[in-house]
Amino acid sequence: MKRLAFCVLLLIFLAPAAMAARTPLKVISKDPYVSALVIDADSGKTLFEENADTEVYPASVLKLMNLYVILDRIEQGALKLDEMVQITPEAAKIGGSQVYLDSKEQFPVEDLLYALMVQSANDAAFALATHIAGSKDGFIALMNQKAQELGMKNSQFNSVHGLPPSQGQQPDVTTARDLAILCRELAKRPEALKYTGTQTRGFREDKFIMRNHNKLLTRVPGCDGFKTGYYDAAGFSIAATAKRGGVRIITLVMGSKDRKVRDAKAAELLAKGFSLVPPQPQVAAPATTPAVAPPQQTATAAVINTSAPPASEAVAVPVTEAQQESAMSSLAKVRDSGGWGKIFIGIGIGFLLCLVVFGVAGMLKKNRSGGLKNRF
Repeated sequence: MKRLAFCVLLLIFLAPAAMAARTPLKVISKDPYVSALVIDADSGKTLFEENADTEVYPASVLKLMNLYVILDRIEQGALKLDEMVQITPEAAKIGGSQVYLDSKEQFPVEDLLYALMVQSANDAAFALATHIAGSKDGFIALMNQKAQELGMKNSQFNSVHGLPPSQGQQPDVTTARDLAILCRELAKRPEALKYTGTQTRGFREDKFIMRNHNKLLTRVPGCDGFKTGYYDAAGFSIAATAKRGGVRIITLVMGSKDRKVRDAKAAELLAKGFSLVPPQPQVAAPATTPAVAPPQQTATAAVINTSAPPASEAVAVPVTEAQQESAMSSLAKVRDSGGWGKIFIGIGIGFLLCLVVFGVAGMLKKNRSGGLKNRF
């Protein structure tokens, strides 16, 4: 009993100190959500919106900006995927979702990118940020710079991982509309979707199996991104995208009280987006010459076939010199056997008729002359 009382008193004394470690935030989550937005990724057209400009806490959805900054550095040649990142003691101390980095370890940039997007690892976010910019604050400056360049006018980032703010710090803030701008840019990069669309992946030589928090990857056909986020005051949020029939839809659902409600609404809004944008016609692949030539048509058949399509609709097929000579030879045989043959047959029949006529005439003449002799 005395031990229990001591524990209670200890918690009472430690509670103010624990609360002082974080900046108190007003809970903004609502049912079913604080804000939502649906856009066509190709045109940027808004298909549905509700409170899309209301400020929200992005939580780990913020890591999409990390990804954008890092991919931009790689594209510029300032960073390589196989570049090794030394883990710092400060990175190893970051809590929340993590891959439990140790200051004695180092990993390639690509491994940490998968940890960032699949596991939503806060320690990986910190390690990448300090490696790229030299410090946490330096990377935050890069994040805000990119946000302004993209036109995310109502966003302010104050952390590299999206965790609730520490004492004396301000929270990360953004809007569904601003995040849609970022998501649209990421959707233009296939390499971004490679990371956001990965469901499971091994880390540290497969000793640690990472599992994506985005359950829509297995529930919504064509879903390949982007990111989920949560902490108490922020509620459950998701930036989701899917592609079907040549159409890509992006959906933001921010500040839900319940994770299942968030996911259900995101799936519902993705379906709504697809219902409003007609499928795009698929471009047919260019025809290729078959490896084995089709059976050759005989010249005779080519001559007598009257059901062939007009020349303007026919498909041109390469003809070799040997095929041309064979066709000409066959045509010559047809011509000779069909044209001159008829003439010779006609001459023969005429000659026979002449013989018959002359024979009959001769017989008549003979009979007549014989008849005269008998009469006289």
